[in-house]
Amino acid sequence: MAGEDIRQLFVCTRLWKIIMHYAKPLAKLVGEFEKLPGIGPKSAQRLAFHILRISEDEAKALADAVLNVKLYIKLCPVCYNYTDQDCCEICSDAKRDRSLVCVVSEPRDVVAMEKTNEFRGLFHVLGGVISPMDGVGPDMLKIRELLARVGDGEITEVLLATNPTIEGDTTAMYIARTLKERGFEGRISRIAHGMPVGSDMDYADQATLIQALQWRRDI
Repeated sequence: MAGEDIRQLFVCTRLWKIIMHYAKPLAKLVGEFEKLPGIGPKSAQRLAFHILRISEDEAKALADAVLNVKLYIKLCPVCYNYTDQDCCEICSDAKRDRSLVCVVSEPRDVVAMEKTNEFRGLFHVLGGVISPMDGVGPDMLKIRELLARVGDGEITEVLLATNPTIEGDTTAMYIARTLKERGFEGRISRIAHGMPVGSDMDYADQATLIQALQWRRDI
């Protein structure tokens, strides 16, 4: 029996055990919660019982919120961040610095950058990172669209803010090389990596310390 078949059999067996203990609608809810990332059997059961305890209006509000996300959220045609408008609020904001674009992997990275209240440029969401092991190549990301934006001539700096992982660094290096090959004469920068604020060097791993040394700056 193939590994995938064994996994499916295991899932079905576990769901059947749940059905034997709970009413079918409750067992179905537990099974759906288990499909969510990071949610195990125990967490799924707690969530299901929480739904049972809340009022019908609260349950309906939750269901409507989930459905509305699927119905109305789409990708911004400019930066490819999530939005419910024709163009996202950041791209539509005339006060943003339109000469600076920050390249991130996922929409959640935009939220993280915005929480700092320090970045006032625009964003470009790639929709992932280059990962040959996962079958993700450059053509599967929004790199071509980034090159088109840069080609308009308004952007003078591209800040590469992909995660400091092998895949993130590979993606950043690929974009930087491609921009230079296309004749981009503006600044290509990378977010600094190294020691987090408030941490002790005794607890830092070797890779973190190496990056802290490589990305050191004058004070």
